[in-house]
Amino acid sequence: MNTMMQLGRGDAESQLEQTATVGKDIIELLSTAMYVDPLTVYREYIQNSADAIDAARAAGHPAGQVQIALDPAARTIVIRDDGDGLPMQGFAARLTAVGASLKRGTQARGFRGVGRLSGLAYARALTFRSRARGEDIVSTMRWDCQRMRAALKDPDDHRDLPALVAAVTETHIETEAGPPFFEVRLEGVVRHGDDRLMSPGAVADYLSQVAPLPLNTAFSHREGIVAKLSAELDMAGIEISINGEPPLMRPHVDEILVEGVRPLRLHEISFVEIPSTDGGTAALGWIAHHDYEGAIHPSTKVRGLRVRAGNIQIGDAGVLADAFPEQRFDSWAVGEIHILDPRIVPNGRRDDFERNIHLANLKNHLAPHGREVANRCRTSSRERKRVRDIELEQASAREGLSILRQGSLGAAERDRVALSVELALMRAEKHTGQTELVVDVHQQTRLELDGLREELDMLASDEQAPASPLDRLNPERRAFYEEMFALIYNCSVNRSAAKGLVDRIIAQIA
Repeated sequence: MNTMMQLGRGDAESQLEQTATVGKDIIELLSTAMYVDPLTVYREYIQNSADAIDAARAAGHPAGQVQIALDPAARTIVIRDDGDGLPMQGFAARLTAVGASLKRGTQARGFRGVGRLSGLAYARALTFRSRARGEDIVSTMRWDCQRMRAALKDPDDHRDLPALVAAVTETHIETEAGPPFFEVRLEGVVRHGDDRLMSPGAVADYLSQVAPLPLNTAFSHREGIVAKLSAELDMAGIEISINGEPPLMRPHVDEILVEGVRPLRLHEISFVEIPSTDGGTAALGWIAHHDYEGAIHPSTKVRGLRVRAGNIQIGDAGVLADAFPEQRFDSWAVGEIHILDPRIVPNGRRDDFERNIHLANLKNHLAPHGREVANRCRTSSRERKRVRDIELEQASAREGLSILRQGSLGAAERDRVALSVELALMRAEKHTGQTELVVDVHQQTRLELDGLREELDMLASDEQAPASPLDRLNPERRAFYEEMFALIYNCSVNRSAAKGLVDRIIAQIA
């Protein structure tokens, strides 16, 4: 009895055994859901190019250039690098493998084996071409993206992933000697929204922030940053050109113009070194300080403390915002944090990091730097208020001096105006003694205040007071006008307008 029951259970278990099936919908998840912003297509292919260039350099081969060709009329994009290329043997297998990257466990940036699929959602056809170093054969694989999308939408199409990939791809080789390369070609690029995917300007702006480019030669702190970080990081970057234009560089320069406001001036650098949980180095970076006059405009392309892994930006500004006492201060900051600890891993979309203790350690150690930026922001805000207060007091003093210079008031009222000027100058001088940041500005302000005080001393003195336009009037009429002018000044909200009225009256009676 027990034997029969055991046999029955074994038969049931054998019937339950199944082979795992990977359906075709995985392609849609990896090509559409993973890449919401069309411009991430460039990041994924540039990342692969950077890995190929690194491998070529490590082998002692010259490499480092990526050429991007955009043809809006033909709706094509071509991205070509001068790495060592993919050999014919294994070419098709490498480019049809999904989620089976050979880079996992290496120093390469990409390791999930899905980045090459990013272009499938944005083109009618996707073609890969390559010639490996030492070969005279060009291998080509073409993906029919239209046919693939039609199959994904067809509820009656039940093919699994391998069958679908085999149906929408074709491979061929041709003999052609030349230097090694790898090329991605998107044909029939679909228009999305404002069509940034086909805009050379938009692509250049995006890659200048995201790609592993060299720091801008117009940035005076460039050499200092490279010297500090190059012991642990490859700061040379790669050369990326779009439609034959000069190579791109990172957007940081000493002075960045912003429409409608004062330029953003980067005048001081602080360096950041974050220890890992086991005593190594988790990250290196730098923060560029400026006048902290407010949140930085996005058009500067440097807003926020950016984070990079493999010298490629992860996400946008805001990824490290929670390292600041208030997240809003991230938009006041400028700088980069380069991840060195391989246990701090970008997520699948590369718009953030996987949550673990190593990421928490990074943010905990960044917190003091975030507090420093926040303190500079608050100090700058207080300083700007002082500057505004000084300017208001100076304006009040100048206004009073112009009334004294007019000579339209009697002695008592003249003393009252002189006292108001004296008080305004005293308040301004008090503010100048509290300065913390803009010392040069306040040195100039002190000179201006000294000049105003000298003029006050002269105008308030009976011996040096200027001649009055009322001197020719008899004492009764002069007293009448002096009293009337005093009433005008005392009853007017706008002293400048009042002075203008008094000037016109004096012109009539003079």
